[in-house]
Amino acid sequence: MKKVAGSEVTRKRIAELMNEGFDASDLMRTGMRLMIEQALETEVDEALGRGRYERTGEAARGYRNGARTGHIKTAEGVVDFTMPQVTGTPEPFVSKVKQNLPDRTADMERMAIEMYARGLSMRDIEATFTDEHGRCALSKSAASQVAERLWQDYQAFVARDLSGNDILFLFIDGVAERLHLGQRREPVLAAWGVASTGEKLLLGLYPASKEDTDSARECLRDLKARGMNDPVLVASDGAPGLIRGIEEVFPRSLRQRCLAHKIRNLGNKVPEERWREIKAHALAAYQAISPIAARNAADEFRRLYEHEFPGAVACFEDDFEACIAHLRLPIAQRKTTRTTNLLERLFGEDRRRTKVIPHAFGEKPVLKLMFAALVRASQSWRRVLISEFELKQLAELRQHLKTDFAKHTAQTSPNQNPASLHHFSSKNRT
Repeated sequence: MKKVAGSEVTRKRIAELMNEGFDASDLMRTGMRLMIEQALETEVDEALGRGRYERTGEAARGYRNGARTGHIKTAEGVVDFTMPQVTGTPEPFVSKVKQNLPDRTADMERMAIEMYARGLSMRDIEATFTDEHGRCALSKSAASQVAERLWQDYQAFVARDLSGNDILFLFIDGVAERLHLGQRREPVLAAWGVASTGEKLLLGLYPASKEDTDSARECLRDLKARGMNDPVLVASDGAPGLIRGIEEVFPRSLRQRCLAHKIRNLGNKVPEERWREIKAHALAAYQAISPIAARNAADEFRRLYEHEFPGAVACFEDDFEACIAHLRLPIAQRKTTRTTNLLERLFGEDRRRTKVIPHAFGEKPVLKLMFAALVRASQSWRRVLISEFELKQLAELRQHLKTDFAKHTAQTSPNQNPASLHHFSSKNRT
């Protein structure tokens, strides 16, 4: 029976982490282990002139003789790795890769994220395994093999199966990036979810010509094609294309209009000296104890300001039911779901990086850079606390939404546009 290389075992563990959900610290440690093991194995291949279980017509330079465990201390904790042993060489085999490791932990930690965020480059690989005298422990061909295999792992990560995560809340938003040199900035749509375990998971990054219905539909359908379930609630800003795409692909989910965007838009409609007063009345509706209380507060807002500030009232009432969709959730989950601030903060991190890399143009480089920023920012996040009782409430709400949608669909003409079914009766969505 053939023995399995240590890197293959580690690669299977990374696949398990992808399916279980994104744990930045665990993935970083496992990523460092994978890079070390691949570098050590490739170094041995180069020294012996052949891969595992390969035979050559040349005289053997030596033989593999099992493996032992090595350790390295990093900021993420101790990383264990499998180190191949060699015997029968003219001179005792000494691993240059192993000798360089204790002084290269910072580079290894950086690369563990870059491995999945940017696919790595030859320069990254060579720099990490270069000693203080400028000597690289890996040949260019060996570095190329490592880079190519890690890029394949990255591609597997972004195309991973999502069926293992029960997504409760989905957020979708876009940021404008210069994907093509000499052309206007184009949006990149990002999808992020909160699972029933409380984990926050990056689900996808999608280049788009604009935030139109086709782009949103393609993004959301890709999530479903990769096994993502219908969430209880989907949050976005007020872009018409995103709204229509959500209503078409997830008609059984609540749609939440981002209140941070809505409040900013409302603030542009009133004088600065009156804003504090008007904002308080608007929040009284948007953050009411229940949808019924929110509608009563909305009536009061309209009565107070419809003559003095008709533009503000029109803005306030626009898509109002979507602004208060979060009020149907358990109270503890409303703050988490009423805005897309999670993505806004991530995009802020992305913009800081693209400002200092002015030549990061092109769809592939920009997407890789964005992913790197998103992954790094996520390391400081805490899980959302969701109790067993709240999970039961959300399960009941999800079933209620499915039942209501099925009833309304049965009463509607089969030729009707599915998007029109989403908000079938605002008074029934109490």
